[in-house]
Amino acid sequence: MEEIAISKFKATCLAVLEKVRKTGRPVLVTRFGQPIAEVVPPSPAQMPKRTLGAMQGTGRIVGDIVSPASDEEDWEVLR
Repeated sequence: MEEIAISKFKATCLAVLEKVRKTGRPVLVTRFGQPIAEVVPPSPAQMPKRTLGAMQGTGRIVGDIVSPASDEEDWEVLR
């Protein structure tokens, strides 16, 4: 793993980030010889989950779905 002093990292930050992106190898940033940060490439992009149709096949039909839920005598409009 490549090491770089924090002062040099500060001066060449964008170049270091681009190098990590292209090569895929991490870079260790040090201060007074002690590691303080590690610049690593991002993990591979994952496909977003499909939201349309995500619940497909999970529902159940229980009982009669065509007739009214209550009797016609209970409806005031029909009186």
